[in-house]
Amino acid sequence: MTQATNLQPASSPIVASVIGCTRRYPGVLALDNATFQVAAGEVRALLGKNGAGKSTLIRMLTGAEIPDSGSVSINGAELSHAGSGRAQESFEKGVRVVYQELSLVPGMTLAENLFLGRWPRKGGVIQYAEMEAAAAEAMGRLGLDLPPNRLVAGLSPAERQLLEIARVLVGKPTIVILDEPTSSLAAAEAEKVMAAVTRIASEGIAVIYVSHRMNEIRQIAHSATVMRDGRIIDTVDVKGADTREIVRLMLGSEASRTAALENTGSDKVVLEVRDLALAPKLNSVSFALRKGEVLGIAGLLGSGRTELLQSIAGVRRFDAGQLLVDGATVKPGRYKEMLRRGFGYTPESRKEEGIVPLLGVDENTLSTNFSGVSKTGVLSSRMMAQATRRVIDRLHIKAARTDTPIGTLSGGNQQKVVIGRWVYANSRILLLDEPTRGVDVEAKAQIYAIIRQLAAEGRSVIFVSSEIEELPLVCDRVLVLRDGTLKDEFISPNIDQDAVMAACISGH
Repeated sequence: MTQATNLQPASSPIVASVIGCTRRYPGVLALDNATFQVAAGEVRALLGKNGAGKSTLIRMLTGAEIPDSGSVSINGAELSHAGSGRAQESFEKGVRVVYQELSLVPGMTLAENLFLGRWPRKGGVIQYAEMEAAAAEAMGRLGLDLPPNRLVAGLSPAERQLLEIARVLVGKPTIVILDEPTSSLAAAEAEKVMAAVTRIASEGIAVIYVSHRMNEIRQIAHSATVMRDGRIIDTVDVKGADTREIVRLMLGSEASRTAALENTGSDKVVLEVRDLALAPKLNSVSFALRKGEVLGIAGLLGSGRTELLQSIAGVRRFDAGQLLVDGATVKPGRYKEMLRRGFGYTPESRKEEGIVPLLGVDENTLSTNFSGVSKTGVLSSRMMAQATRRVIDRLHIKAARTDTPIGTLSGGNQQKVVIGRWVYANSRILLLDEPTRGVDVEAKAQIYAIIRQLAAEGRSVIFVSSEIEELPLVCDRVLVLRDGTLKDEFISPNIDQDAVMAACISGH
């Protein structure tokens, strides 16, 4: 791999420098002696798997974090504040960031959103004409031709993303950081965002572009910095870089193969998906799930993994295609019907959608079938405690009492309860969306063991994860979701995480 030492635009000054920065959290070395620089007018891609240190590096630049050692400089001036004023200092020096989660207010106009919290006033009165003129100018810089007095609620996803980018152009930014700006967009919409990035860079503004979509990165980035385990591994010329080599830099020398899992599956197909489509993410997805099989679905953020599970679970009504359960066609968009047929679904967002924090472990566990712990229609405290204790003991959930509020448990134990809910319901087909997100290493290993045990009992599992390295540890097969369809298949013991990652970003 060619070291990219002069990939920034010729003669362009360095606008942001992170020199020898280290940041430790309890039990975690988040940033390890990292040195990073970006020049005016440069588009620098920032690559790395989850936990590589990308977010910590970004927080250093924005002033949200202070390094334990090392320095951060913007336009040649070191950030010097040690408290809450550091973020304001970074902002005043021209650092802007657009996070993955959009922060627009749908009920406000485009202009009001662009100047949110900074509305121009005169004598205490908001100057709407001035605000709308400045908003039109900022949007025009990105080719966004929309009325400034239009409500955000009526915008398309791409227009909302562009509006977020336009908001950071208000003022005089010198560096703009974009965190997965196209992850929720279809290909045609993503092109508009990339065109906006090119426009920004042409004005001499440095851009840090966080993404794994290699086709986008090759189109717009001058170079890519790869991070791993809190360290800057290399900075490379993306136009000449081989995708597999970039994957190797991201994953390092980690063992990419694992010992063969004990295959507990049979040839009986319990679920068949035929040509499922759900605009704009899915266009033709087909696969079969067998009894006792753990089937992994890999793909980039925004590839449609969650939409696929929701379509199967009946949470979403898909546009076209067929679902067959035990050979019989089922109608789309009927969640209760899928539950009746033995499906269980755990959502990606555990805290927002998976649990009721103030309710007990018992109520969260038994919510799928309260009738099983009732007498003549009245809940039995004794039966609830007994049923919950069986799930707690089986899944090794650490809870002082069966009625302990689930919100007081660790993330790993909360996730075990979410899975345990479907164990209690005796669900035979489990749809697990990021079941190990936000849990520690020990809890992950326990969840893997739980899933393998459920498979050994004849239950079937679809396991969606953005952490490629865990798929070989738990899955019998892995399918790669890319460009709205399933592109590649890997079968244990030949699930090579380097190859899976390359398949995810190939064409991207």
